[in-house]
Order: sequence, then structure tokens, then C-alpha cells
Amino acid sequence: MAEDLLKFVSIEQRMPTKREAAKRLHDFDEVYAEFDTEGAKEQASRCSQCGVPFCHIHCPLGNNIPDWLRLTAEGRLEDAYEMAASTNNMPEICGRICPQDRLCEGNCVIEKDFNAVTIGSVEKYIADTAWENGWVKPITPEVELDQSVGIIGAGPAGLAAAEELRKVGYQVHVYDRHDRAGGLLVYGIPGFKLEKDVVGRRTGRLEQSGITFHLDFEIGNDASLADLREKHDALLIATGVYRARGLKVPGVGLGNIREALDYLTASNRKGFGDTVPEFENGNLDAKDKNVVVLGGGDTAMDCVRTAVRQGAKSVKCLYRRDRANMPGSVREVQNAEEEGVEFVWLSGPEAFLGDENVEKVRAYRMRLGAPDATGRQAPEPVPGSAFDLDCELAVLALGFEPEDLPALFGAPELRVTRWGTVTVDHATMMSNIDGVFAAGDIVRGASLVVWAIRDGRDAATSIKKFLRAQKAKSKAA
Repeated sequence: MAEDLLKFVSIEQRMPTKREAAKRLHDFDEVYAEFDTEGAKEQASRCSQCGVPFCHIHCPLGNNIPDWLRLTAEGRLEDAYEMAASTNNMPEICGRICPQDRLCEGNCVIEKDFNAVTIGSVEKYIADTAWENGWVKPITPEVELDQSVGIIGAGPAGLAAAEELRKVGYQVHVYDRHDRAGGLLVYGIPGFKLEKDVVGRRTGRLEQSGITFHLDFEIGNDASLADLREKHDALLIATGVYRARGLKVPGVGLGNIREALDYLTASNRKGFGDTVPEFENGNLDAKDKNVVVLGGGDTAMDCVRTAVRQGAKSVKCLYRRDRANMPGSVREVQNAEEEGVEFVWLSGPEAFLGDENVEKVRAYRMRLGAPDATGRQAPEPVPGSAFDLDCELAVLALGFEPEDLPALFGAPELRVTRWGTVTVDHATMMSNIDGVFAAGDIVRGASLVVWAIRDGRDAATSIKKFLRAQKAKSKAA
């Protein structure tokens, strides 16, 4: 109703309660509490319901944000969830980990004068309320179809595609080399951003819906790509990109210089209660160590904030640009600083120093020069500016690249780009192999979870068209 909206003039922006840094440093629980019903309704009522909703336009999923904000303000929470879930397979996850400050909230039309609507927190509240009230039910297709789809990768792109295909009635099999479904949602993102039971209930629902998960299953060892093609009517490659981007400086081979994903995976496995030998022997545990994290994206933020929770002596983030050019979320940087992380801006690594293990990182100051090909100012070293940082654990968070899938899958015919991403027809998302599609980071390169969900949904649409065409051909034959 009209009286429930357009209250941004009279109601100030308010986030859910944020746990104090001193308290949250001792666990991996989420930083923000959840809105209560009245708080969510009040904040949703700040939406201006503008004629051209830039929040919707700048959401990769095209979420109907003003519509579910209106429904929340009116107290119609089940309808709000149905609206949110119609375009997003994981609203409770996106509400937690999307960089809303760069996407929907960053483009809210009231941001400049009145501060943005807290879209992410309301989305999280809507979805969590739906789970608590039993509104999120297993998928029950109207018909069961005899065609099957194999999906390689149980991350956000693969899971989104699996859900969309199962809704129609296809037999869906998801293959993943890890022992739990979820990909980076499970092993890459720390619990203080995304508690793991949130992912578990989503993947559990897909299992209850009749989707079959084949875990600890490695394509290339347990089956080749050709084996899966023979077994299924269509395949989707949604592996993500896991190979760490390298760094070529003297001393990089010293002990206790680790890749970000190894470090985060060990921490998340400990959170599950798994036995992790490299954590137990201290190699992947930051406790009582001077930690230096190299990188400036969201993965680097995950690493520095994990290190302080593990009891590191000091945590420094070395980044070659300044705060204004930081690719990670502004909120994540702020949270990290509150938790005691020191950012060493405009600095790059020159060498790692030590005998067997790293003892210091030698860095040099940088300045921003002429813009590079992307329009960002390119960093360049300042001569004679070297300095040393004490370091017993260095974590490289410099980004991810694709693995060599043609070799890994035993499929040399699979065409990839010069960057190693799978080559697809972007109109259909099909690779050069008939019936083999690809989606997510393995096509676009390392990106956001919300883009992976979007790509998974788009791939599912193309796969459905392909399977219907195949069925029509077989009937005509």
C-alpha cells in the first residue's frame, strides 16, 4: 500500500546490529545479526519505488528488488520470498555475500542524499524467514522426463543450473571433486561471511528434489568427459577457476608461503570438524604469527580476517594501489580495519627473505601512473623505496586462473581461449563439442557468485532448448 512506502525522507538508513570487533574476533560466526520483522519492514519502506530502478538494472540477476521491498513493507513476506526466488536460486546467500555497495545499493537513487536502502540485509531477512517458516520446499516437477543432464561442478553456477533443469523434470546428476557440495561457497568463503549451514540447507533441498550428487568424483580419474557424454544427453561444465595466479619474485619457493585457497580451505575444514594435518602441524594456522597477505580483492579480505580470528600476532595486507582503487568490498575493508588488520597501501612485493621458511617480505613503495588498458591508473615502483615486513606466514591472494581442462578431462578436443577459459557460443553457451555447455567462472574468468548464478540459469535455458530439439529429432526419425 502507498502509505507503507517512500519513507526515506523520514526514516534513516539502519543496518542490522553489528557485533563488536572485540567479540567477533573469537569465532567465525557471521558479523551482522538479522533484522527483526519491524526493522525489515521499516527499512524496506524507505524504497522510493522509482520509475527506473537502477538497483534492478545493476543486479546481474535482474532481481525485482523494488517489488519485493514493497511486499516486505506491506508485511507480505511469503510473497516477497516468492518474488525474490523467481530470479535468484540463492537469495539468502546473495544477501550475505554480494558486494551490494558496488551493485544494487551502490546504484540506489536515494544513496546520494539519504543513504541507500539496505537491500542485501532485507533480502537475507526475507529468505531466512522463508526457511524458518517452511516456505522453501523441495522441487516437485509436474512430469519426470527421461533425458538426463550431467553437471561438472557443485558451485553456484552448477547448483543454479541443476535447480532450473530439475524444475522441468530432467534427471540431473552433479559431479564434484570435493566431499561436500557448494564449491567456494563451502570451502572458499569463511563462516563469518557465510555460515555453512546456510549452504547445507540449500544443497540438501536439491538432494530432496531428486538431484543426484556424485561427490569425491574427479573428471579425468573417475571418468573422462567422453564417458559422461555417453551417459548423459547434455553436459554442463561449471568447474569455476581454482588455479592460483603465480608470483615471480626471489624467494617465492620458501616455506610458509601459501596460496589463499589452500589457507581458506584448511580453515573451513576445521570449522566442519575435519582433521586437517597441515593445520594441525601449524603450516596453515596463523596463530602467533606475523601474517602478510598479498592482494586486494575479496579473497584477500577473507584471508586477513581469517588470520586475525586464528590469533595471528599481526596481520598486514600488502596492496599495490590505494584505498580508492581497492577491488574488494568497501565494507569488507572497513570490517578488516575494525578487527585490527593493517593495510599497507601502494606497496608491492620485491622478494621473500629467509633461510628455509619466510622470515620477511621485502616490499617497495608504488605510485599510480598513467591509466592501463582498463582505465585504471597503473602502479609503478618508486625507486629506492624498499622496506621489510616481518612475516612467518605469507598468503598469496592474487586471483585465480582456469586449470588445463582439456588435459584434466582427457578431452583435447575441448576448445579453450588463450586464457584457458572454455570457448562457448555466447548465444547458446555451448562449447565446440555438441551438447557440452559451460557457465560461470570457467567461461568469464574469476568473478562474483551472483554472476555465476546468472550464468547457470542462462545455461539451463539453453540446455532445455537443446534437449527439446534432440527429443523432437528422435521422434521424427
